[in-house]
Amino acid sequence: MKKLFALAAAFLCAALAAAGAEAAVPKVYFTKDISSAGLMKAYGALERKAEGKNIAVKISTGEQGGHNFLAPYLIKDLVQSLDANLVECNTAYGGARETTYNHVRVARGHGYTSIAYLDIMDADGTTSLPVKNGKHLKEDIVGSHFKDYDYFVVLSHFKGHGMAGFGGAIKNISIGIAAPQGKALIHSAGRSTSNMYCGEQLAFLESMAEAGKAVVDALDGKILYVNVMNRLSVDCDCSSNPAEPAMHDIGILASLDPVALDQACVDLVYAAPDGQALIQRMESRSGAHVLEYGEKIGLGSRKYELVKLD
Repeated sequence: MKKLFALAAAFLCAALAAAGAEAAVPKVYFTKDISSAGLMKAYGALERKAEGKNIAVKISTGEQGGHNFLAPYLIKDLVQSLDANLVECNTAYGGARETTYNHVRVARGHGYTSIAYLDIMDADGTTSLPVKNGKHLKEDIVGSHFKDYDYFVVLSHFKGHGMAGFGGAIKNISIGIAAPQGKALIHSAGRSTSNMYCGEQLAFLESMAEAGKAVVDALDGKILYVNVMNRLSVDCDCSSNPAEPAMHDIGILASLDPVALDQACVDLVYAAPDGQALIQRMESRSGAHVLEYGEKIGLGSRKYELVKLD
């Protein structure tokens, strides 16, 4: 009899675990409304309030000459409702945002400093975040101001990328939050803090996922993600002369899982009738590998439930 009870209990535990695993599939919320109201709707659907004394909204300020970055009027209401700082880090490839002074000047020209304070997180140096069990990285070098913030809202413009294939939430928490030395370390897959161009492609993508995992681990749940799918160029906002989009705008998506969020965006591009150019860019750079490896190391899940808000 005791054996029967034990077997029944074991069966029940297994069934509950399976049900729990199924329930744990992350939700990705989706609206076609690319507006300030749509952005607020996507954020609100998460039912996870960004709280704390100091809240960061991580954006890309966009390279000088570019024009696909998120428009200040689009993000203003969300940023100001959170009483947040916009945060960025300097670039490692040169360009107009290589120094803090020039970076702020570019951001001012793009209208960001008119809606909130812009904090260049590596303006006063760097700090190191441990990468647990990394295949390529032992540390992620981020701006020293990273530790000043209680909560991060990762607000990303989803688009193509010349090296990663696409850029979304994972790129924004890895390369985006890394200081210039950290950016080089990711690009080189742990080989150099000064040479971005000495790594192999798949190792670079895996290093992005490892750096992103270091950020997520450091924040211990105090992070959420929103991707805006408009101006879907094959080029990154870090380009000073990006290609014009060859496809239509799609919408705004939000999730508590960066892998699920980026996977949903990739899937929507594949489902689009005019997404061929961006698909070719992603496939030519093996872009999906960052999702595969990110899931493998526990950054997030490629499985998700798409919840339509319209």
